[in-house]
Amino acid sequence: MTPEPASKDGNTTVPYGMRAVLDSLCDGDPGDHLALRELVGGLGRSTFGVLLFIATMPAFIPIPGVAGALSGPLVVLIGLHLLILLRKPWLPDFIARRGPQRSTLIRFDRVGDRWLRWLERLFRPRLAAVIDHPLATIFTGLQLVLLGALLALPIPFTNFLFGGLLLLYALALLERDGALMLIAWVAGTAAIYVFGAVSGNLAAVLWVWVANLS
Repeated sequence: MTPEPASKDGNTTVPYGMRAVLDSLCDGDPGDHLALRELVGGLGRSTFGVLLFIATMPAFIPIPGVAGALSGPLVVLIGLHLLILLRKPWLPDFIARRGPQRSTLIRFDRVGDRWLRWLERLFRPRLAAVIDHPLATIFTGLQLVLLGALLALPIPFTNFLFGGLLLLYALALLERDGALMLIAWVAGTAAIYVFGAVSGNLAAVLWVWVANLS
């Protein structure tokens, strides 16, 4: 049996990679409710990848407004964490106490097992500086903030596009794959230019959010 990948976070061994993280989350009573504050606890470097993966899921719900209302702000929040180099996530209480049932993750694990094994062969830890270097982390955070803002815009037929793009970032963080992150950067830059700078709406959305925070 191949041992699950793990990394050291201080003196604690924590899982990395989608397969290992999912297995660790599925280990327990299927009836348990996994609050986000508990779900990300002890995941170490995988924490932001897991949060981004969860935040991206509503983008694939074919209901108008769902992605913008749910995924957009959560992606921006995760991006801000990376932008200011926070090592641990801070979540508002109304978000931190929510989360999936463990049985939902177990069903996902069973259905997606073949797909996840294929991803394991495709992605692997490499080009660590693209994942770990502070400047690279800041750049990733900035892109996630901008992409989250774009996701919140009512741009027709783009939910799946942005959802798929954000999954690249989540997988790169989970698998610690710097090569995949470089691909995400290129695709993210193109999306920000085409849907943000050209439309002129991105700056307006960010201005409103900043004004609401003040």
